[in-house]
Amino acid sequence: MNTELLGTVATYLLTLVIAIPLGIYLAKVFAGEKVWTDFLKPIENGIYKLSGINIKEQMNWKQHMKALMTVNLVWLVYGFFMLLFQDKLPLNPDANPAMTPDLAFNTVISFVANCNLQHYSGESGASYFIQHFVFMFLQFVSAATGIAAAVVFFKAFRDKTTNALGNFWEFFVKAITRLLLPLSLVVALILAFNGTPSSYAGKDQFISLQGDTVNVSRGPAAAFVAIKHLGTNGGGWFGANSAHPLENPSYLTNTVELIAQVIIPIAMVIAFGYFIRRKKLAWTIFGVMTIGMLMLLIPMMSSELGGNPAIAKMGVSQLTGAMEGKEVRFGPAISAYWSTVTTIISTGSVNSMHDSTMPMSGTWQLLGMMINSFYGGCGVGLLNYFIYLIIAVFISGLMVGRTPEFLGHKVEAREIKIAALITLLSPFMILAGTAIAAYVFTTHGDAAWAVQPKAWLNNPGFHGFSEMLYEITSSNANNGSGFEGLGDNNMFWNVTTGIIILLGRFLPIIGPVAIAGLLATKKFIPESAGTLKTDTKTFAIMTMAVILVLNALSYFPALALGPLAEYFTLFN
Repeated sequence: MNTELLGTVATYLLTLVIAIPLGIYLAKVFAGEKVWTDFLKPIENGIYKLSGINIKEQMNWKQHMKALMTVNLVWLVYGFFMLLFQDKLPLNPDANPAMTPDLAFNTVISFVANCNLQHYSGESGASYFIQHFVFMFLQFVSAATGIAAAVVFFKAFRDKTTNALGNFWEFFVKAITRLLLPLSLVVALILAFNGTPSSYAGKDQFISLQGDTVNVSRGPAAAFVAIKHLGTNGGGWFGANSAHPLENPSYLTNTVELIAQVIIPIAMVIAFGYFIRRKKLAWTIFGVMTIGMLMLLIPMMSSELGGNPAIAKMGVSQLTGAMEGKEVRFGPAISAYWSTVTTIISTGSVNSMHDSTMPMSGTWQLLGMMINSFYGGCGVGLLNYFIYLIIAVFISGLMVGRTPEFLGHKVEAREIKIAALITLLSPFMILAGTAIAAYVFTTHGDAAWAVQPKAWLNNPGFHGFSEMLYEITSSNANNGSGFEGLGDNNMFWNVTTGIIILLGRFLPIIGPVAIAGLLATKKFIPESAGTLKTDTKTFAIMTMAVILVLNALSYFPALALGPLAEYFTLFN
């Protein structure tokens, strides 16, 4: 057990060793300073010339968001029609069928939005062509979209007063050429040399020890899994995701995949501080995020290592912890760590089955996605955190009787209204979506449009409610993981979660960028003795209080009906 805990600590420390210098590097890249990857400039210039892009043309925040939304719409249309005609496209050695329109709708939105909520089973639901030229392509560009949006946010606070926030296409291209592609190459090579398939061969066949003939899917999975984690996408090549022995063969690959999904979210926080020349602010934000992560991780590890009290009552020893749904080659400690980081970050990949975790672990997983700002996804984690920060600035300003300010710019009614709308958006979609699902499940069991909702749940009690709550929460957080006891590939869930994913992705990007863009155009106010400092321990505590209070008020009733109620049934 001590070895398991040591492995978890070592994994996180290795992550920091990579993420911190990576953040400094990213600040220099996006600031246009000299870095060792400048040899890629000719390739980037070729892309700009071929695409008709003038990177010297400065954009304001509205132009950035117009470019972002337009190109994402193009990808959505492209992916939708590719999925509808999958069976007629090449590189389909296993003869996987085309997707239905509602499944294609859900799937393409999910991959465009960096969510990767998979209502299909990876190896049997998508061909090699789709996995590579639709899904893997979207995993690169969706991650680059979030990073580019974050850099626009950076630019807004670098200069005192400005309306020139750089060029979206430059940020987007550099996010791929200078970050995602090089790191993906390294991770893919490590995975390929440690057992993850990397060929275009079809299914292999072998005879099991019991004498059964087993067909095992293969394919070029190593490259896919690399960007799946580095881009905080999370979609698995195989249906079992990183619990699959070919997608995640060993403890070494498990560590590599864990590090890969955390380094860019942390690096973007560090990059923010170095980019705007306020390092202390970045470290303050990082401190709040890390404390928040530990507040979820420690009780989750305790829950999983402690075993199941219902089984303990039967006199069964659980020296290894709660092992249901976990891989023996990993164990409960590192599985709990994975479950924590994959839900606080919008990765959503799994190396164990979340549906089998202890009820209190489910609570922490849900809270991680509900808060959605402890590290968060590529770029968007910092944008989500900024909404809490602005609210903390506003409340603090009211408490001391001064006009709220952030980095020398007054925070006024318009910015607070945007922040309030974004803050209310998540609880509304999560609670309303879960309420609609529960209503359909209980009252429309025979309706044709509901596709037999009585068959959704194998556990219609407290755990069944948790499964529906988790699905909606995961969609809103653009996470993509699920309590897989829920039967989700039907018209209701495909359409409902597709809409929630779309809104949960783009509105929380547009809102913070709009606030930053509006603040950037305001007159800069030099610091004075009465200026509220946002890089202090006191303000960090204030921000954490805002995060905890807002989420407790929003979600405690729903959590009480699901995982908390299930937890107390264990002692009956």
